[in-house]
Formats: sequence, structure tokens, C-alpha cells
Amino acid sequence: MNCKFWISRAMLAAAVVTTLGAVNAPSTPAAKIALPQDAAPKKDTPKPIATESQIVLAAWNEIGRKLIAIAEDLPEDKYDYKPNPDSRSFVGQLLHVSASMYYFTDPAQNQKVRYPDDPNRDNLKTKADVVAFVKKSVEDGAALIKSKGDKGMREILTDPESKQQTHVSDLAYSLIEHSGEHYGQLVVYYRINNLVPPESRKK
Repeated sequence: MNCKFWISRAMLAAAVVTTLGAVNAPSTPAAKIALPQDAAPKKDTPKPIATESQIVLAAWNEIGRKLIAIAEDLPEDKYDYKPNPDSRSFVGQLLHVSASMYYFTDPAQNQKVRYPDDPNRDNLKTKADVVAFVKKSVEDGAALIKSKGDKGMREILTDPESKQQTHVSDLAYSLIEHSGEHYGQLVVYYRINNLVPPESRKK
């Protein structure tokens, strides 16, 4: 008898048995394929981009917050400190930077700037007076930005000093920058007096 014939028949039989066993075997659940929609939402999902007026407002309030913190923290016995005779005093810096905010707030409402020069201290004698003045200056500007909204940020006005036409948002940014410069000077005044500015203290 032909050996190749028997080998072929044996191999065929083995294949049949294997196939039948696979068909009759109890089924097991297939592994679930992970789909993109099944993924858990990430906690660090980016927030939507802010609108133009929201960006301006955030910058305005951030420097305002730092100035208010110094106004509330500065000891009254340091109010008259000057690093040299030609410099503004500690409290003079605070009043100047706060009053300057109206170089944005007033023109943006088509009004004359109410403080063309630094405010007189006759009505700002106590620490409570100074703190209230700084807070109001920041709050008035913030309220105007909110009321103007995105459309209002694109309105055109004339810069009261340069007489250059500009957008409301650009004038706001120029006063934010000015406020930041004087905040930096106030921080130096703190350090010269061996004081730690509020923003630099350990939380």
C-alpha cells in the first residue's frame, strides 16, 4: 500500500477533528476594542479662548489687584518715604498710578480726564482714604471695560496726551503697562525699606 496515501488520509482526519473541536468549543467573549468615544474625558481639557474684552479686563484686574494689595498693606509710617528728594513718596506713587487710570476711563467715555495732575492729599489724608481711592480707580476702569464689551474695545478714540487716534483696547493696555511700571517702583520701595511686597510672600 502507498505510504503517501495513508499519511495524507491521517493529516486530513486530524484537520477535521481540529475544526470540529473549534466549532463545538464553548465561546469566550471577545476583547472589547477601545474606541475614541469610550476614553475618559481628560481633566486638562483646554478652556475656550477668551474674548477681547475678557482679555483686557483680566489684565486690568490683575495689576489692579496688586496695587490694591500694596495699598492695604503699606504701613502709614512709610507713606512719606522717598528714595531721594526728587522722587515721589510711597503714597505719592500709589495716588499717581491710581489717578492715571482715569486717562483710560474718562476718554473712553468721551469725558475730560478728571486728574490731569496727581491728586491733592487734602482729601486723602488717612490710609482708609488712600485704599478707597485705589480701589475705586481700579473698579471704575473694570466696570467700563465690562460695559463696553468686545465691540466697544474696537471703538476709536483720541489719546488725551498724544492726540493720536487709537482703539479703546490699546489705550487700556497703555494704562495697564503704566500701572505695571509704577507697581515695579513700589516693589523697589518695599525692598529698600526691608519690607517684603505682598505678592512675594509665601502663601
